[in-house]
Amino acid sequence: GLTGGHVIMLGPGNEEAALRALRAYPGGLQVGGGINAANARRFLEAGASHVIVTSAIFTAGELDFAKLEEIVAVTGRDRLVIDLSCRRQADGWFVATDRWQTVTSYGITAENVRALEGRCAEFLVHAADVEGLQGGIDAELVARLQRAPATSRNCTARPWPGTPAGVQGELVTIPATYAGGARSLADLELVDRLSGGRLDLTIGSALDIFGGSGVAYDACVAYNRHAIGSAP
Repeated sequence: GLTGGHVIMLGPGNEEAALRALRAYPGGLQVGGGINAANARRFLEAGASHVIVTSAIFTAGELDFAKLEEIVAVTGRDRLVIDLSCRRQADGWFVATDRWQTVTSYGITAENVRALEGRCAEFLVHAADVEGLQGGIDAELVARLQRAPATSRNCTARPWPGTPAGVQGELVTIPATYAGGARSLADLELVDRLSGGRLDLTIGSALDIFGGSGVAYDACVAYNRHAIGSAP
């Protein structure tokens, strides 16, 4: 069955529903939305394969290394997904927190990606500007994710202590999933092509099992089975 699906708690009042889903499929789902060091263990013990965090590791628009260390101490690197949901600005893409209303100074750059790779198992990247619109993916962001730009002139690049200086744009070396705007099977094919097969894609409101009409769940499963079967 599906593994790695996302259960996202959008606002208060749905925590019990999320916990029921996790218990129904132990080890098969990731959970996010309001996750922090204080509650992460509860969701992992309920059956989440991973917890997803964004806002909990930022303070006043800056990545807070102390908070990141705190949650890693609870989850371990192997069960933590860092959500790098972002918005496009004049000088690139920057992480957006607080339900994507606060654009931080943390840019999607090679240095910043490297600063986090050693502290999580995966990245989840929502293109907040196109999320939920079913208007197509942010193709430029997808292409850059698999080769992140080294620096951005207005970006606060704060490598993890001990990260070598001058790290340049190399491929993301841990699993990563893009989300935002997907509306058809063609978008799945496009993400696969643009990223060289290095990025996964989340399809939400366009999917038939969620009431959408853009793409059938069975067609996505068939596509992925074919891709896996034809991989060298």
